Amino acid sequence: MPRVHSTGEVERYYRETVFAERSVVVAEREVEIAGFLTFSDDHLVTALYVDERHRGTGVGAALLGVAKKRSGTELRLWTFEHNTRAQRFYVREGFVPAGRTAGENEEGLPDILYLWRAELPRGREAFHA
Repeated sequence: MPRVHSTGEVERYYRETVFAERSVVVAEREVEIAGFLTFSDDHLVTALYVDERHRGTGVGAALLGVAKKRSGTELRLWTFEHNTRAQRFYVREGFVPAGRTAGENEEGLPDILYLWRAELPRGREAFHA
């Protein structure tokens, strides 16, 4: 993935915007941060990061599980088209592709919008007014 911002710019953005304005869920393993997830009030997951040493151990699924529970209805997130590992993970976690772009983002790379919706309890029908 191309670097479009310096490390300092990224750190400042997360400190001043992401962590200040969004819900943040942190996963810890043996007194160290194993990963984190951030999402906005409109149910958009804006960051999901799992430290390399903890990938494949359930940390990402646990973080998404907390976000699903907190949202109650749906979550949306974007991933780059070339990130097939992330795509497989999101599909395993119940997300479905819901849109695509040809690269209308800072990196200029094609990406995919994924959507997760909570299932209705059995015997209940959706009502749209």
